[in-house]
Amino acid sequence: MAATARTIGTTPPRGRWMLWTGRVLSALPVVALLLSASMKLSHAPQFVEMWTGKLGFSEGSLTGVGLLELACVLLYAIPRTSVLGAVLVTGYLGGAIATHVRIGDPGLTTPLMLGVLAWAGLFLRDERVRALMPLRRDAKTG
Repeated sequence: MAATARTIGTTPPRGRWMLWTGRVLSALPVVALLLSASMKLSHAPQFVEMWTGKLGFSEGSLTGVGLLELACVLLYAIPRTSVLGAVLVTGYLGGAIATHVRIGDPGLTTPLMLGVLAWAGLFLRDERVRALMPLRRDAKTG
């Protein structure tokens, strides 16, 4: 009996580009959110000023929001919990978008693009997500 690519643990050549493109796309929001969480957790004076002054949050919320962001991105980065992580990252980024809209800041495109990249990366690297959200129908199924 011939071994298939799935039984020997390798990705078929057709899907290899999808897997690696998905990993690269997924890495972009992971790096950005880790950087953002580290700035929140470090309480750097310039970041605290922006957090309290421009964005209008209290300094006391900085650590909690940073830990929440870190938890969401870690869940997204772990393959077994990546779908839950993507949902949580989407919610977190939705709050960031709402904050930018509230203050009239055009910076809302950054969290929007991070969310798009997170889901695009997950879609390309996770077969279960592609099965759940197909982009097109097969001709056979109508």
